[in-house]
Amino acid sequence: MDKVERHHLLCLGLNQTYERKNHDYGDSFAKVREVVPNAILVRLMDKMERIKTLLTNGENNRVTDEKVEDTLLDMANYCLMEVVERYSEKENEQANSRQE
Repeated sequence: MDKVERHHLLCLGLNQTYERKNHDYGDSFAKVREVVPNAILVRLMDKMERIKTLLTNGENNRVTDEKVEDTLLDMANYCLMEVVERYSEKENEQANSRQE
């Protein structure tokens, strides 16, 4: 498998994860952003700290089923979620301005 194919599969996987989690969590990311507009910073900081712990402690972690790649994919999905929310906000603003 070449890198472009791998990238495509990873993006498909991110989309499937987003769909499942967004369903199960009830669109919580969007809801948190309404209260804390810069919530993405907290989410990404959590993931950065997780990566640092995974890379620093290696096999001494108590959560043994999470890999660096899992956390990186989580970060990628959070970044995409933020972009999705920003696009949605712009679309809503445009729709509202047309109605006025």
